[in-house]
Amino acid sequence: MKEILITNDDGYESEGLKKLIKMLTKEFKAKITIVAPASEKSACSHSITLTKPLRFVKVGKRFYKLDDGTPADCVYLALHALYKKRLPDLVISGINKGANVGEDITYSGTCAGAMEAVLQGIPAIALSQFYKKSEKELDYKNALQITKKIIQNIFDKGFPLEKKEFLNIN
Repeated sequence: MKEILITNDDGYESEGLKKLIKMLTKEFKAKITIVAPASEKSACSHSITLTKPLRFVKVGKRFYKLDDGTPADCVYLALHALYKKRLPDLVISGINKGANVGEDITYSGTCAGAMEAVLQGIPAIALSQFYKKSEKELDYKNALQITKKIIQNIFDKGFPLEKKEFLNIN
């Protein structure tokens, strides 16, 4: 059975995260663990917490929020504290509310979550959904369909990039 670790930068209660979890649970027979920031950490880049202890707070089955943690903290601590015997096959960061393209990638907590995974040797995907500020609700339908196809392809054929690269999908 494949193992997937999920994080994001919009916080553990974000709609994009909820929709991603629902799709993965329905479409894949995978062991899914979620570790997300307790609050929004958009544009936190690859910051990590050095000055205070962080703790996992259980939200549900294999679902944790990390008090005051960044996406990079979430991935690093999950890989070192929650995975004792076997690391996940894939880390997914997102679905972020807003695109992460161009120079935004350097500021993105979503991309940093994926980057932390590849620094630890785990294949990773950063997922972001473009939207217009005038839109009242985001439509994640296309993002979820594309994500499903990409993950299936990764599970069937392997990760398409080198070890120290992540997929950034917008």
